[in-house]
Formats: sequence, C-alpha cells, structure tokens
Amino acid sequence: MVTSPRLKDGPIERAADPAATEAELDRMLELALRRGARTVAIGHGRAAAAVAAADAYARRWEAGGRIVLGVVTWPEYAASWLRQATRFAAANPDLWVMAGPVRGWAQMTRRLLWSTSWQPERTFAFAALGTEHAIGLVGAGNLPGLAGATAGGGTWTVRDGHIEIARHAPRKAHDLP
Repeated sequence: MVTSPRLKDGPIERAADPAATEAELDRMLELALRRGARTVAIGHGRAAAAVAAADAYARRWEAGGRIVLGVVTWPEYAASWLRQATRFAAANPDLWVMAGPVRGWAQMTRRLLWSTSWQPERTFAFAALGTEHAIGLVGAGNLPGLAGATAGGGTWTVRDGHIEIARHAPRKAHDLP
C-alpha cells in the first residue's frame, strides 16, 4: 500500500454475507477465551448479517462477565474510513472482533493498517471474511495472524502470506468457560 489504502472503485458487490452460525459464534468465543482475553472491541459493516453477528457475539461475550469496550460500524463506501478506523483502534482491547461485508471490511482494514496501531494478530473475524477473496483485497502479506471461525465451527488463520483453513468439530457454547 504505497499510495493509498483505498481500493479502486469497482462494481458494487450485491451478494449478501450469510448469517453467522451457532458453530461459528461458539468457535469465535472459544478462540478469544483461549487467548485469555477479557476485553474486546467489535467492528462491523452495516449489512444485516454483520450487525446480527456482532450483536450475537457481544451478548455472548458480556454474558460471561467480560467487557466490550466499544462497537464501531463502518459503511461499504466512504471517503477514507479514517474516523471509524481511529475509533476502532483506539479502544486497544485484548482482541478486536470484525464482521463484514467484505468490501467495507477490506476498506476499513486497509485504513487500519495505513493509519493506526491496529494489529491483525490480535483480531478475530467471522467466516464471511475468512476467504481468499476477502483476504486478497487487503493482501494476505499485510494480515499475519488474523484468524477467525468458519461457518462449520472450524478455524482459519492468515499465515505466511496465505489463508489456512482447519475444520474442527465444534464445541457447544455450554462447554465453554
């Protein structure tokens, strides 16, 4: 990202992100708990599926007595995403949690990398963002350690410039601490 964090204008993507599954939400919670996180900041696009995923995660997180430091939303299209990126990064949680849609997430993430101290290795994202397409919009080499859950309850991680997907048998939420 030498000249600008913005993606070039392209066709508007009309495909809606799928709703987060129970297995995905369970795995996202488990990943954060395994890291010993107590605080999170949640960021998401404004599409219904992203809003629902973020809300469901926040409820589960707080139900365990943990803290959501803030929730930041971003549009799919904006002049720069600087205001949203600055607010999201400033929370400085144990972990950041992100939900799509893809294009707005990519724009936001590029701005985070360009303008803030945000760290992808301290970030988990939902399944809709754990794809070659989504990661490619930002560049896998820019996202070492970014990880998340698959819709089936597996995990994905950006490592060595590409995305690795592991399918695990999901645990039930009542089995989590």
